[in-house]
Amino acid sequence: MDLILFGELAVNGALVGLMYALVALGIVLIYKASRYANLAQGAFAMTGGYLCLAFSARLGLPLWTAIPLAVVVLFAIGALVERFALRRMIGQPIIMVIMLTLGVEIMLRGLVPGLLGSAVKPLDLGISRTPIFVGEMLINRAYLAGGLIALALIAGAIVFFNSRLGVRMRAVSDDQIASWSVGIRVERVIAIAWGLAGIAAAAAGILWGSVQGVDWTLSLLLLKALAIAILGGLDSVAGVLVAGVVIGMCESLSAGLLDPLVGGGTRDVVASLIILLTMLTRPHGLFGREHIERV
Repeated sequence: MDLILFGELAVNGALVGLMYALVALGIVLIYKASRYANLAQGAFAMTGGYLCLAFSARLGLPLWTAIPLAVVVLFAIGALVERFALRRMIGQPIIMVIMLTLGVEIMLRGLVPGLLGSAVKPLDLGISRTPIFVGEMLINRAYLAGGLIALALIAGAIVFFNSRLGVRMRAVSDDQIASWSVGIRVERVIAIAWGLAGIAAAAAGILWGSVQGVDWTLSLLLLKALAIAILGGLDSVAGVLVAGVVIGMCESLSAGLLDPLVGGGTRDVVASLIILLTMLTRPHGLFGREHIERV
């Protein structure tokens, strides 16, 4: 095996995995605050890409204005979804809440491209397309920039959960009734978690939009995000970081080494296979807490 090719695939795959992990971060943030799985995160990412493009291309705003504005709007969308949709589901079975988030995903996947256009549109963030050479290895500059930004945001999330608000979120996740009893405003904490998930999705959608263009297919990042969240552990932000790198590298290596042998398509199988194997062998993920219920 060519070691240079192996290293090139591994490094670029790890950077792509960090960008996937940014989408998964929103799933973990919401699960840590409410114990609900958010299946709308892919459509949130797509919406973030569309909004940034609309603000910059249609309204003519500079990127330094369009990007923060898209982030703020996604924070508001996340908080509003919690306030007017999820909060009405209090007391309902968890499966109904999960199906509601899936409904939001499907609605946004059709509504946003319908309003802003379904054709692929480039989103230029000013990142050079010229690759970076590390020795004889080629590193994709867009992946490097996106991976480093994703790494910084995920590291920020890890620090956040050690802050006062982060501790409140963890308390709400562990026991909402006990949190109420000590004066924590549970609904507000969960709404903030949805808003933060919107911020993570906006950042991911903008980064991925700059790589592959903006269209409805950005919502398909949900499958990668679910695989990362499940492998790392639904309640572990650090797990998102590790699992993102693992899945990104596995995808890149399988595409680079196996596709020539089997005719292609192995990249699309990796996420599904990892979800299946993780659920069968370690349902709580690599770093998630195992919850044992006595009956």
